[in-house]
Amino acid sequence: MDIGSFQGESFGELQRMIDGLFAGRGAIDRFDLVVQAELMDLDDELMEIVNLVPPGTYDRTRLCDQLNSALAAHGWGSMLGTVE
Repeated sequence: MDIGSFQGESFGELQRMIDGLFAGRGAIDRFDLVVQAELMDLDDELMEIVNLVPPGTYDRTRLCDQLNSALAAHGWGSMLGTVE
C-alpha cells in the first residue's frame, strides 16, 4: 500500500503555516498562530490541533513540539503530517 493513501487532503498545511509564521521571526504567540490558521482556512481537524496549543509565546521548536504532541495524541501525524 502506498503511504500517500494515508495522507489527507490537508497533509503539509501545518508545515506551510509554520514556515510562514517563522519567516524572519524568532517567536510568535498563540494569537498569531490562531489568526494565521484562520486566514489559511485550515480544515476542522487542523483547527482542532491549533486550538489545543496553550496560551503563550513560542519559539519554533517549542511550538512544533506542542503541535506534534497533539497530532500524535489524536493519531493524525501520518494523515496530516508533522511539523519541524
